[in-house]
Amino acid sequence: MTKTVFISLPIEDLQTVIIDCVNSCLKNNKEESKTHTNQTEQWLDLNELIKYDPEKRTKPTWYSKISKGEIPYHKRGKKVYFLKSEIDNWLKSGKQKSRKEIEAEAEDYLFNKKRLK
Repeated sequence: MTKTVFISLPIEDLQTVIIDCVNSCLKNNKEESKTHTNQTEQWLDLNELIKYDPEKRTKPTWYSKISKGEIPYHKRGKKVYFLKSEIDNWLKSGKQKSRKEIEAEAEDYLFNKKRLK
């Protein structure tokens, strides 16, 4: 059962309560967005990347990928760094397409090719 409470407030006090609630919500929203931004812009060194990598590839494998330009990286002097968000995007881009996805792309391609003739 829901409880309902009725109170009597002067309009000025009600406005103050509403303004305080809105300001509190806006403040909390800003703090959450700052936390989210910090999480997506996290820097990793090579050792941290190895720990983060779901496949647990070795250092020589990562150095090979760096030298071939297969992965996004940033170099400062002799050290390499990686943005976690860029690595996440790189990992997602390696997703294998399902049979249905490939068939749908083929159908779209053929449909568009027929339409252009």
